[in-house]
Amino acid sequence: MPKKAMEILTESMFYVLMALSKGPMCGIEIADYVEKRTNGRVLLGPATLYTILGKFEKEKWIKEIEVEGRKRTYRITDTGLTAYEQEVERLKQCVQDAFAAQQE
Repeated sequence: MPKKAMEILTESMFYVLMALSKGPMCGIEIADYVEKRTNGRVLLGPATLYTILGKFEKEKWIKEIEVEGRKRTYRITDTGLTAYEQEVERLKQCVQDAFAAQQE
C-alpha cells in the first residue's frame, strides 16, 4: 500500500524542518542553515525550497509570520515540530536496524 503524502519526509524536507525547529527563518536563512549543517551535501535551490515551504504551509506544519517586500519569514507550528520529532525517531530506528544487521 502506498504511503500517505508527508508520511516520510525527503532529506530536503527533513532539513527544512530542522532549520525551522531552531527558530523563525526566511528562505535564504533556511537554505544557508541546511548548507552549513550538511557541509554542502544538501543544497536547496529556490524552486525546491519554496515547493517544500508551500507543502508545509498547506499541512499547517509552518506558518508565515512576517513579510518584508519579497522576504517571507516562517516559524514551525506544534504540528510541524511533532512531525519533525517523529521523523527523527523513525530515522534513529533505521540506523539502529542497520547497525544490528551488520552484527548478524
